[in-house]
Parts: sequence; structure tokens; C-alpha cells
Amino acid sequence: MEREYLAWQDVDALIDHLIPQFKRGYDALLMITRGGIIPGGLIAEALSLQVVLTAAVDFLPSSEQKLAWPTFWQFPADSQLRHKTILVVDDIWDSGRTIMTVKGRTEAVGGVVETAVLHYKPGQSFFAREGPNYYAAITHKWIVYPWEIDRGRDLMMRPLVPVLS
Repeated sequence: MEREYLAWQDVDALIDHLIPQFKRGYDALLMITRGGIIPGGLIAEALSLQVVLTAAVDFLPSSEQKLAWPTFWQFPADSQLRHKTILVVDDIWDSGRTIMTVKGRTEAVGGVVETAVLHYKPGQSFFAREGPNYYAAITHKWIVYPWEIDRGRDLMMRPLVPVLS
């Protein structure tokens, strides 16, 4: 799969594209770890949201990927979500499994959910009739964000440039 390496300026442009799309009046922002932490933080700051929550979800290996059962390592208490309007943020909607699992669990306790991602891959999604409420770009590429530590051997082997103080 073709890779696309993003710089911080690219992320800024994607966030700038997302911000005007959001309605106002969210009670909280729920970021999905780890990919949603940085975009979630930037969006929370731009929307002046004070309540920022995290969800850590993992799918155990399965011979049939669509049947894998989620493990919730971390999730907000039901009382933090019930009768609240929640913006769920992740970096990318690939299969959609993770964000839809978080959305479903939040709705199950009475939360009203909207979803947002930087990149949406409709061709990869397991959810033909659903997608994110908000997204900054559509792609088919493997996106490598600047906060991802392992960006590939070619980038890791570059000499470090000293920072002048």
C-alpha cells in the first residue's frame, strides 16, 4: 500500500479544515487512544472544550477480522456520557471498527455521538452505510502521522540536526 508521510503543517491544515464543520454545544470530547490523542487535543483546544475523555480499545486477534471482540482497556464512566453530546475523535477511519465500537458503547448508555477523523477510507470501511460525521480528507493510502514514532527505516536513519538555543 502506498504510504503518505505527513508533516505537522499537514496536520494543522487538516484540523483547520475540520474546525468549521463542527456544530457547537458538545458536552465532552472523547479521544480514542493512541491515534486520536493529538487531533483530539487540538480540536478540544480550538472548540474550548473543558471535558476531554479517553477510550482505549483493542481487538484481540481473530481468524476472521470482522468477528474480533473488543477489549476496553480504558473507557469513561457511564455517568460521564449519559445524556451528553459527545464528539468522538480518532486519527483515521480505516475499517471503522474502533470508532464505531466507541460510538456504540457511548450510545448504549444514553450519549448522543458525533464522530470526527482526519482521514476517511471509505473503500476499507466495514460499515457500508455509515461513515464519520466529519472528516478532513478521503484517502486510500497508508497515512503516517508526524507523532508516530516508527515512521520507517529511511526516516529514522537521517542524521539529527542540532537545535540552537
